[in-house]
Amino acid sequence: MRHFKFVVVLFVLLALLVPASMAQDIPASGEGLTIGFSQVGSESAWRTAFTEAVQAEAQARGINLLFSDAQQSQENQIAAMRAWIAQGDVDAIILAPVVESGWDDVLQEAADAGIPVVIVDRNVDSDPSLFVTRVSSDFVHEGRLAGAWLAQATSGKCNIVELYGTVGSAAAEDRHTGFMDIIDLFPDMQIIHSETGDFVRSEGKTVMESILSSEDPANICALFAHNDDMAIGAIEAMKEAGIAPAKDILIVSVDSIPDIYDAMDAGETNASVELSPFMGGPAFDAVVSYLNGEDVPKWIPVGGGLYTSRAAYDADHPASS
Repeated sequence: MRHFKFVVVLFVLLALLVPASMAQDIPASGEGLTIGFSQVGSESAWRTAFTEAVQAEAQARGINLLFSDAQQSQENQIAAMRAWIAQGDVDAIILAPVVESGWDDVLQEAADAGIPVVIVDRNVDSDPSLFVTRVSSDFVHEGRLAGAWLAQATSGKCNIVELYGTVGSAAAEDRHTGFMDIIDLFPDMQIIHSETGDFVRSEGKTVMESILSSEDPANICALFAHNDDMAIGAIEAMKEAGIAPAKDILIVSVDSIPDIYDAMDAGETNASVELSPFMGGPAFDAVVSYLNGEDVPKWIPVGGGLYTSRAAYDADHPASS
């Protein structure tokens, strides 16, 4: 009996010690880790800046970053993730998803392989237990900021053209939701055209050209573009049609890329809501915390404001001026 008790106690002690012996001691920087990064693509200047920021952060930290450009294809993202999982050569995966749905299987495969996944930028509608956390802006809040600025600028009376982002993406769906939260409060504000430009500058121009050919420009009060690139494309279409952007048609968009401030300096756009591209640091920190057995919140927000001039943006971002 005494021997049996000794064996039980020994078993319990070993059970307690095993997790401790398996626990990782990763440096705070994440140095030495290999992380796969599946990026949406390079459909916009903001997306390119986001990619470059993540790559620069990884290099500064000594992280081996395996980068995959999905070229706006969910199938490409899933294939890249499955390759990393099969090869077993990554400590974690960072995913910037093209769309929200359709990730359950590959996220489960990563979980089964013991590879943590961090979602960045756009969202997924999968069970939160399948990923560590999401690092992102609050897209609904961005839409509300744009709507609040436009309501104030027009005294709550405006016919609006909406250039929608990629259909099915969290950024597009949530920005629209937030924008509608505001303009629905004003009976004389309404969206008269809403078409997708897929977050691409050339598509923004093409869609705006089509709208201007079918709608009397005098009936359009403002443009809400889900990103700056589509807004810049629309500005080109307006100018070619003899319309004064930012005067004949007010313009508010999202991202705060350098080109939009060039347009502001030229008096050709009115306002931009900032979407910070600096999500790599918080994402890498989340990976390190998880691997070291620490608790990680399910959402790590990164914030930004609304700007109507380069001077105001530079005042809040001294390093960029």
